[in-house]
Amino acid sequence: MSSVLYNKEWDKLIGDLHEVKLNYEPSPDAPPIADARLAIDSLSSLFIRYLQIYKKLDSCYDQIVHPQKSRSLRILLDSVMGRIVELKHEMSDLEKTEFKPFDDILQDLKITPDDVAISVPRYYTHGRSESYTVRQKVLHQMIEQMDSESKKSGSEKPKMNLDEATKILQMHERARQGRLRAKFMWELSMEEERKRKISKGLKVLSESDAATMVQKKWRGYIARQKTKKARSEELTFIGMRPGETKPVETDELKKAKDTEDIRRERLKKHEDDYQRALVDIKQDLYVSKGPAIKEELADQIRQWFIECRDNSGKFPDYPDDEDGGSAKLFVNKTPEEIEAEIKAKEEAKEAKGKKGKKGGKDKKEKKAKKGKGKKGKDKGAAEEDPGWKMKPSKFSENTDEKLTEYDTKWKFRDESHNISQRHDEEIIKEEKILEVESELRKEVDVIMREELENLKAALDKDKGKKGKKGKKGKKGKKGKKGKKGKKKGKDLTADRTPESLYQELIKQGIIKRPEKVMLNDYLGEFSYLGTTLRSLQKEGQPSTWDIKQMLTLYGVLPLGSEIVHENSPLVKSILLTGPPGCGKKLLVQAMANEVGANLFDLTPENLVGKYPGKSGLKMLIHMVWKVAEIFQPSIIHIGNAEKTFYKKVPKAEKPLLESEFCSLERAARPSRLIMKSFLQSVR
Repeated sequence: MSSVLYNKEWDKLIGDLHEVKLNYEPSPDAPPIADARLAIDSLSSLFIRYLQIYKKLDSCYDQIVHPQKSRSLRILLDSVMGRIVELKHEMSDLEKTEFKPFDDILQDLKITPDDVAISVPRYYTHGRSESYTVRQKVLHQMIEQMDSESKKSGSEKPKMNLDEATKILQMHERARQGRLRAKFMWELSMEEERKRKISKGLKVLSESDAATMVQKKWRGYIARQKTKKARSEELTFIGMRPGETKPVETDELKKAKDTEDIRRERLKKHEDDYQRALVDIKQDLYVSKGPAIKEELADQIRQWFIECRDNSGKFPDYPDDEDGGSAKLFVNKTPEEIEAEIKAKEEAKEAKGKKGKKGGKDKKEKKAKKGKGKKGKDKGAAEEDPGWKMKPSKFSENTDEKLTEYDTKWKFRDESHNISQRHDEEIIKEEKILEVESELRKEVDVIMREELENLKAALDKDKGKKGKKGKKGKKGKKGKKGKKGKKKGKDLTADRTPESLYQELIKQGIIKRPEKVMLNDYLGEFSYLGTTLRSLQKEGQPSTWDIKQMLTLYGVLPLGSEIVHENSPLVKSILLTGPPGCGKKLLVQAMANEVGANLFDLTPENLVGKYPGKSGLKMLIHMVWKVAEIFQPSIIHIGNAEKTFYKKVPKAEKPLLESEFCSLERAARPSRLIMKSFLQSVR
């Protein structure tokens, strides 16, 4: 697709979003829905419509090469993605289950399961930061170094003395004699068995007869397999059976993939040019328009001085920097209104100090009233449930802003001269002139404050106020004492760099390199009978497809996007349960690969012999949390988590634990403390 077609696709998606918000999103004033089934259907339909828009937006954002359009699309994509996560949480709260079957809606909308499969955004993989590349490089180097060191230590075999060599020879000789003795005894028993069968009149096969029978059976099996294969090929040839669908990469597909890669590289180049243009244009604006802006701002502020003096007979107080400085003066307000606001603010500060003394009584009265109010509310809720009402979205502001931005900035913009889709300098100038004005305004404020003090001093002198000089500049306000919160724990590794901590955790095997698997490698089919089973009052088991969807919604999307992570309902931990070999570790590794996250392995077996004692455990927990916060995103995996809560080792597991992990006590004690710390942190 060309840039023109992607721009048209973007325009169509903006129209779809307008339609969804207008026709499908319930308005804040809408009455609650009393029928739960109707509410669930409404939510499900809205969820799928947003999902369809999201998938098209992802494709559009991945291939648009205009750096300014790409930024706008990124925020819109993240907002739609966050809205999908919000709707999923709404459905879970309403239905009291994490798994929602969509088979009935697929039939109504005439779409396939692939259309509602939640894919991971492409920019999670293609748009990774440089820090991720550096981390991966360090991880690979450390693991290769450890492997080479282990090989060297293994290749250097220690020399043995004469006694050790003699013991080895004796051991092997005794083993040889034991094998010969066992073989002799086996031959004797077989001979006795053969004689017993002959005495009973049973047929005993000779070696040649036994070989002939084996050959006969084997040849029959081979012939049947050949016949079965020939029949299958014949049925496929005449069209009675579908052939094997092997993924074949045609020239067209290869060309399409190459084109996508070329467009991504072009976007990187355009992005570099855009970043340079931001700096250059800002510098040009400082030089060309800076003096005129400063002069204009100073004239406006002087005019304000004169108007205030003419109206009130005295010069006004200058707004503080924390209130915006002179920017506060030019918000379409009269000088009297601005002066009244400044006075009101000063009076409010004085009143606040007086209120502090009365605070105790007021709080008690409020608590008493609040308690009565709560009782009344509880009674009312018990009497009547008004129904379901959708919570306000935290992403609607971003979405509305980007829709408006498209309509005003991009929809009717003439880009006939910008075929290569490079940055638009006019837009940069519009944005940077505001930054330049804001920075210059601070410089002007310093000058105009001094000028105002001089004017006040001159006015006082003219009125004959001897001894009273101009008011001194306001003393810098003392920093407010922060409220006493929780004491921050002592940094146990203040003298070490994050990189050294990262390397140590790799050496200890705490940070591991996940296997090269993605969520799409976890195969599973859509549940086609979910709604049917529910209509029969039966709750079907979630399919592997459902599990993959949940992990994408609750784990992958919030981890990879800052906007989604900060605004969507946060899921801090996910519990994966199931028998051995069902894919729990594969899913964890796939999630780490999808978002480029660090994988910390705090499985009990992996902690045996590492960081012993309470001080060692404290250090381990501190290092893990510190590194995980600095090098985000991070995933902490605690395998076999139930074993950390053992009070007594089950008999069936004792031999395994003793042979494989040395001792359960050594494994369980540290991991139990780590689990306790982990649970406290995620609450």
